[in-house]
Amino acid sequence: MSKYIVADDHPLFRNAISGVLHCLDADVEVVEAQDMASLQTKLCDHPDADLVLLDLHMPGAHGFSALAYLKGQAPQIPVLVVSANERTDIMQRAVEFGSKGFLPKSSGIDVIQTAIQAALNGGTWLPAHAGVSAPAGDDEQKLMEGIASLTPQQYLVLTMLAEGLLNKQIAYELDVTEATIKAHMTAIFRKLNVRSRTQAVLAISKLNLESPDQST
Repeated sequence: MSKYIVADDHPLFRNAISGVLHCLDADVEVVEAQDMASLQTKLCDHPDADLVLLDLHMPGAHGFSALAYLKGQAPQIPVLVVSANERTDIMQRAVEFGSKGFLPKSSGIDVIQTAIQAALNGGTWLPAHAGVSAPAGDDEQKLMEGIASLTPQQYLVLTMLAEGLLNKQIAYELDVTEATIKAHMTAIFRKLNVRSRTQAVLAISKLNLESPDQST
């Protein structure tokens, strides 16, 4: 049985993708995640998934940091980025950072099926209008590698830092001590090669993407 993880915060889109996947293969299991926290859980529960379809704008995703996390925690599962943000440079970055392609949400059923099949076959799929953009710089690549090296708990702490939560608030949310949060932050700073929480937040913000409704 084929198994797919569909990670998107819009129920209607998850249902639409699920329908397409069942058209590709009637004997299929579709696992849904609505945010980064639930995706982390689904990855642990389903390490045998054949493909992750990832929306970069889910709550907690922080743009390409979500892709970095997936490549670090589940390198055996191919990822196909799905987004309403159709800037060509974002399409190219998605592949450069390890995705098997970029699927615009405006795509028709035939295109969705083609992109998914290409990813499953080990290939890479991009829209014809993706073009070519300048490659990511060394700093971006090192940042992606640093985020990929974070543990699930460290990633959660980093995203909560980016949302402006204080140590005691993060400790409360994760049901751990502040000393544990400080230990996580020390590890995060080391892996991201930064020296403070402000620098850590600035680092992850470099991987953020503008909202699709603001893209041009």
